[in-house]
Amino acid sequence: MLKQIMIAGFGGQGIMSMGQLMVYSGMIEGKEVAWIPSYGPEMRGGTANCSVSISDDPISSPHVTEPDILIAMNNPSLDKFEMSVKNGGVIFINSSLIDRKIKRKDVKVYYISANDKATELGDVRVANMVMLGALLKIDKLVKIDSIMESLKKVLSKSKHHLLPLNAQALEIGAREIGNN
Repeated sequence: MLKQIMIAGFGGQGIMSMGQLMVYSGMIEGKEVAWIPSYGPEMRGGTANCSVSISDDPISSPHVTEPDILIAMNNPSLDKFEMSVKNGGVIFINSSLIDRKIKRKDVKVYYISANDKATELGDVRVANMVMLGALLKIDKLVKIDSIMESLKKVLSKSKHHLLPLNAQALEIGAREIGNN
């Protein structure tokens, strides 16, 4: 079954990394995958989003206009993409940075305090992994083991000491689902 995900935030929040990790993990698991990045005019601090498609069958078009899932890491991203999510879809909100509730009643919503949880772990840069852990708790698009294997390939050897921190962030994100 085809799942389409939109991940959006600002540059520096690990938006592209989150998408790439899902795609690499899907490839490890033998799934069909597509990833399309989109950056604003500035890199760090500017807008950033990516679309990810994961399927057991060939993907006819990688273009995502009505995602099944939205991960919104900041207010402008929620404002831009909230209405594009399919009826019956799922929206994950970074409630550490987004100060409003969803307007729609036809989607499932999870409020995850990703930045706060990442800060408690000692590094706000793993907020993306907190959100990814929450997503994978709800929808088993790929396995956590595949994410960790992909992370070993994405991170340079000098950054492999961060693997346990990223694993903790994934676990915390999964636990946050129980608080919704």
